[in-house]
Amino acid sequence: MKKKVAIIGSGFAGLSAASYLAKGGLEVTVYEKNEQVGGRASQLIRDGFTFDMGPSWYWMPDIFEKFFGDFGKSASDYYELERLSPAYRIFFEDQVVTIGDSMEQICEEFERIEAGSSVPLKKFIAKAEKNYDIAINKMVYKPGKSPMELVSPETIRRVGQFFSTISRDVRRDFKNPKLISILEFPVLFLGAKPSKTPSFYSFMNYADFGLGTWHPKGGMYRIVEGMHDLATSLGVSFRTSAPVEEILLENGKATGIRAAGEAIRADIVLSGADYHHSETLLPPEYRQYSEKYWASRTFAPSSLLFYVGFDKKLDGVGHHNLFFDTDFERHAREIYDTPSWPEDPLFYANFPSVSDPEMAPEGKEAGFFLMPLAPGIEDNQQLRDSYFDLIIGRLEKRTGQDVRSAIRFREDFCVRDFIERYNSYKGNAYGMANTLLQTAFLRPGLESKKVKNLYFTGQLTVPGPGVPPSLISGKLVAELILQQNPN
Repeated sequence: MKKKVAIIGSGFAGLSAASYLAKGGLEVTVYEKNEQVGGRASQLIRDGFTFDMGPSWYWMPDIFEKFFGDFGKSASDYYELERLSPAYRIFFEDQVVTIGDSMEQICEEFERIEAGSSVPLKKFIAKAEKNYDIAINKMVYKPGKSPMELVSPETIRRVGQFFSTISRDVRRDFKNPKLISILEFPVLFLGAKPSKTPSFYSFMNYADFGLGTWHPKGGMYRIVEGMHDLATSLGVSFRTSAPVEEILLENGKATGIRAAGEAIRADIVLSGADYHHSETLLPPEYRQYSEKYWASRTFAPSSLLFYVGFDKKLDGVGHHNLFFDTDFERHAREIYDTPSWPEDPLFYANFPSVSDPEMAPEGKEAGFFLMPLAPGIEDNQQLRDSYFDLIIGRLEKRTGQDVRSAIRFREDFCVRDFIERYNSYKGNAYGMANTLLQTAFLRPGLESKKVKNLYFTGQLTVPGPGVPPSLISGKLVAELILQQNPN
């Protein structure tokens, strides 16, 4: 008789784990709190406009291919990918920088900004490529159970890169503030300041410049749909609108869950929900990590998000746009050092309909805006409104056009929504940051040390925040479960 697995949450990690566990011969049911699968990768459709509510960058296409390849499939079996050209645009106060879809184009743009800068850039990216190979092939597919997992001839030779930082390395080789901002940007996906992120994580720069920026036609939710279809084909069952209220225990062993008021028996419980929230489903004596522990961790930012339908096509914008026309360092301090609403924030604007006509009605534009915020900060409608006015004003100023009069509708999402919809600790958007003391075996574990047959996956455990790491996290925990529960 097959062992039954109850998975809490249908984010990328939960979907990934579900497929691997079903392939391994277990009976898997996924319980999702909300009305649609996908967790933080939700989708909003309104008046013919389609928005990805969460992740909107498709980097590391090789990780997605590895995932689908494990099941004899390819990403192309589920969605159509396009490499964006240009990859993205960066709006500074006095100029716009375009990041092309090849190293040759990127080097030309660096030379335009600062003569001779392409020489250190090529060296920096070559080193980042080697780090990427080591990270993907030697490190991230490890379960984070022991520091010895990190020990190899390659990592030993690079041990110094774990004690230097991205910021230090970039500023050693580049002096132009625009180039520094461009090269520090990719590690923001890891959830920490560049000055707190180990140099080794420059592999994110290779993911950016080397592997390129891609877009699944129809939006990132196509990945969720593809993973859901794969899991279903393997026999996984899904229950949506089924919030889990309790992890059931008997003699220190997980025996099931209580979802939507119903007690459901299971041999194994795996939570892909927020780790902190997952442990609150247990009696206090069975929780591994105290409130003091969580409060001492460095969490990735929260975000103020706007989903906007425009009644016209916009000029001068690309699919991905970074507005770095204010002080990067000051905004970072307002997130990590002195948590407060930013005085003059940076923000990100995504217009997927620029390259994908499916995302908006003909002649119109879908706009998704993201402003990073400190988690746990005050959140009210007055603040949301004031920052929307600020963002739209900056967009109009930098692109030289009226967009306010073309706004058909706007929906917003912020700290309290992250808490309410995703049970997110302090409303964080990306999980726990990958700092030196929160890497690999120093992150919360995949397996409970206090409850037998209880496991965890997702952005707060290994390997860390982001969509590709979440796919890997699902695989790692599934392998652990299958090793301990052979058929």
